[in-house]
Amino acid sequence: MQLLMSPLSPYARKVRVLVREAGREAELEEVAVTTTALETDPVLAARNPLGRIPVLVRPDGPALVDSRVICRFLDARWGAGLYPERRLWEVLALEALAEGVIDSALLMSYEVRLRPAEARFAAWIEAQWAKVARTLDAIESRWTSHLAGPLDMGQVALAVALGYLDFRHGERGWREGRPALAAWEARLSARPSLSATRPQG
Repeated sequence: MQLLMSPLSPYARKVRVLVREAGREAELEEVAVTTTALETDPVLAARNPLGRIPVLVRPDGPALVDSRVICRFLDARWGAGLYPERRLWEVLALEALAEGVIDSALLMSYEVRLRPAEARFAAWIEAQWAKVARTLDAIESRWTSHLAGPLDMGQVALAVALGYLDFRHGERGWREGRPALAAWEARLSARPSLSATRPQG
């Protein structure tokens, strides 16, 4: 199988972390593609008409798109146990919250990196950050018991989301006022699967 990805993509990083947690790196080739929100790599477009990464190319079926779909597929295929049935709805809920944080953080990045300075919409950027901040506050106050449990895909997604905030929006200081979440992230980010996939550049 092949994973069409970018080493800077938080969505792709979720899949890459799962692969390493499952110990299946030898079964999946990571293929880096150069694509942007404005120009889609033709190799990527041929596999995913939406032009988004990651894409899982399989020899025995159509390509799979969307990180949540790919993660569920690989977890089921390999029996990785990152979507435990006993806590499935909590895992999926936390994964969705983390993906929402990534979505808003990515939109903020696009506004700054792709739009001319004179056309940037500052209020819209701050509205996206408000969504991030509210979500992190909710996780800090309501999810600490879940975060203390065994590793699951919701936790992986959250760690990736927080890593992306550090990578693109470090000046925002997401740790301030969230000591439990900050301490949890420090512990989890030391895992080999997360340290090996940390975005650089």
